Amino acid sequence: MIKPPAVPQKKMTIAIIGNPNTGKSTLFNLLSGGYAHIGNFPGVTVEKKVGSVIWEDRQIDLVDLPGTYSLAPRSIDEMLAVDVLLGRQKSVPLPDAIICIADASNLERNFYLFSQILDLSIPVILVLNMCDLARSRGIEIDSQALSKKLNLPVVCTEAHQGKGIDELKSAILKMGVGAEHQPLALFPDVFYQERNLLKEKLQDDAQQGAPNFLVDRLLLDVGGYVESYFEHHTHDGLIDELNQARTRLKAAGCAVPAMEARLRYGWAGELLQGVVHQPADEQVTISDKIDQWMTHRVFGFLFFFLLMFFVFQSVFTWAGPTMDLIESGQEFVDGSVESLIPPGPLRSLVVDGVIAGVGGVLIFLPQIVILYFFIAVLEDSGYMARAAFIMDRLMRSLGLSGKSFIPLMSSFACAVPGIMATRVIENRHERLTTILVAPLMSCSARWPVYTLFIAAFIPNIAYLSIANSPIVTLQGIVLFGMSSIGALVAIPVAWILKRFFFQGDVAPFVMELPDYKWPSPRNVILRVYRRAKSFVVKAGTLIFTTSIIIWAAGYFPGDHSEQFQIQSRIESNEASLGQIEDQLASVTEGDQESLKELQNQQTLLTSEQADLYEKQNQVSSQLVETSFLGMSGHWIEPVVKPLGWDWKIGVGVIASFPAREVIISTLGTIYSLGGDAEDESGLIGSIRAATWPDGRKVFNIPVAISIMVFFALCAQCAATLMVIQRETNSWFWPVVSFTYMTALAYVGAFISYQVGMFFV
Repeated sequence: MIKPPAVPQKKMTIAIIGNPNTGKSTLFNLLSGGYAHIGNFPGVTVEKKVGSVIWEDRQIDLVDLPGTYSLAPRSIDEMLAVDVLLGRQKSVPLPDAIICIADASNLERNFYLFSQILDLSIPVILVLNMCDLARSRGIEIDSQALSKKLNLPVVCTEAHQGKGIDELKSAILKMGVGAEHQPLALFPDVFYQERNLLKEKLQDDAQQGAPNFLVDRLLLDVGGYVESYFEHHTHDGLIDELNQARTRLKAAGCAVPAMEARLRYGWAGELLQGVVHQPADEQVTISDKIDQWMTHRVFGFLFFFLLMFFVFQSVFTWAGPTMDLIESGQEFVDGSVESLIPPGPLRSLVVDGVIAGVGGVLIFLPQIVILYFFIAVLEDSGYMARAAFIMDRLMRSLGLSGKSFIPLMSSFACAVPGIMATRVIENRHERLTTILVAPLMSCSARWPVYTLFIAAFIPNIAYLSIANSPIVTLQGIVLFGMSSIGALVAIPVAWILKRFFFQGDVAPFVMELPDYKWPSPRNVILRVYRRAKSFVVKAGTLIFTTSIIIWAAGYFPGDHSEQFQIQSRIESNEASLGQIEDQLASVTEGDQESLKELQNQQTLLTSEQADLYEKQNQVSSQLVETSFLGMSGHWIEPVVKPLGWDWKIGVGVIASFPAREVIISTLGTIYSLGGDAEDESGLIGSIRAATWPDGRKVFNIPVAISIMVFFALCAQCAATLMVIQRETNSWFWPVVSFTYMTALAYVGAFISYQVGMFFV
């Protein structure tokens, strides 16, 4: 008899929290099995990751909270973590338990956050992660003694190697649903008296049921987010009452905020006595030795530059075979559709609209995947923190700090999370400057534009090869240059913004340098998969819709009956030519009369095919020129002609406002409708064959560079502008960003083309 699967009888919500760089993401991925639902918390742009798993008779919902050093919120995303832990976030129920992850090699610092979590009335599981790193430093931890002192489960793990996960699952299953935990009471009685007085006043002002933890934070966090939150929801005298309460606490020897740090670190130090045994002499770790070079003011910067150069070279070199395979697949799909659907509007929609548009973007997926792979490896290995440290000196010369580097580096993948990452910058002027220059970083949406025109017009010359494998190529150098141009332009832009608009001192930059570690293959694969999936979904929605709109605008209002007749005749001739080739193969050498007759038929049909293709291109081109798309294109052509562009490129640029990569699908649709795709294989062949009315080639190297420079500097991304509006709570800054970037892009494209034509 087959035993039916167990049906979960209980449901638990587990919140996972910890300091940055403690392996929280790795642990979450291991517990969730990599099956996480990713979205945004309602009303904010903070990412929400929830993994649902079934263990034995219980359904576990794991909620991955943003990494933080404390529960003293100073921004909306930190406040959101507090709201989740207090059950105040509507999309997530009150957690039944909290998994607090701590770095086993630095427990005292990590226990500051841990002590704040113990102030909540929620059961806690303490996870000591990276125990192997602690052992390598000579640190010994008696986890059983620590568990007895805390009266809660303590689990030792090495998440990057998958060790300790079963023990953690067992500890979770032993937790009771709806259980409570006695809060940790570190502060003197006078503090809790002031808290109760303040809570009563807040309740009188419609703040019924304000959790004790929030009122504690209101007293302790001077100028924090909780203070501003309550100030907007209560009477105007709140700040005065807070100041009076803090004055009374200071008189009683409990000055805030210094009191909290003193008491929490004192508690952590006392707790760890006899539990953690440190080596007598501080050891020089491998990470310390590596950092002597990686953070060196000269060698560190040189290594960073060479690393980035290697990344861009590899992206172009390694992706080639896979891109060829995808292109072959697209051609196969084209042929299959054409064999099933006769010439007509439906075939044109599917082949010229959907396949030419979406397929033209998907071909660049291998390059996007390789880029995401390198970024994931650098993040997971701990090198990104070193890169921020190295770049701090340069950033300060621009009026920014190293805190701006991580958001800017993230923007090389996508400006949306890069702009969201500016929340870690407390200084408002520095944050606004970073937001305004972040879209200048060459995000992955620009890469299809670069790779298309580089592959089409930049010679594939190898300057350095090893075992006949190209290492440094001209195409890779140009890709590196195009990917860097936005960052180079961002330097004077940031300097101007800080010098004339956002004046002020640069905030001090303090950050933790985590130990180097081998990247977790699981983490890297999951990050690459999620980002690549996001790119494909975008191609399947926004680009799909845009392709159909562009197809319709380029198809109507012309009469396509002659075009379809020519297409039918071409396909009939192709079938006849195939039959003749089969007959020629079977004709014997002695039957010269039949051989000559078949060859004459073949010559006539081949000549007729050439005439039909030429006629088809003429008719198709005329239909596109007289379409709605063509009419609008000719209207804007005088504006874009100084850049070396024809009306088709101009239409592509306008259509790509929702997302830069849409220009690829737009050009693919336009050239396919215009018959240019028949001249050579694929979009690259089509743009190479495109001509002006007088027969001159539209595209050359200066035109290609002009287009790439424009897209390197323009603000063709509606999602980025929307995020700027949401992060600044104003439409003024998105308008400023779009205006100055479009002007920069036009000037840059104009100079590139005009200067380039002197050398052609």
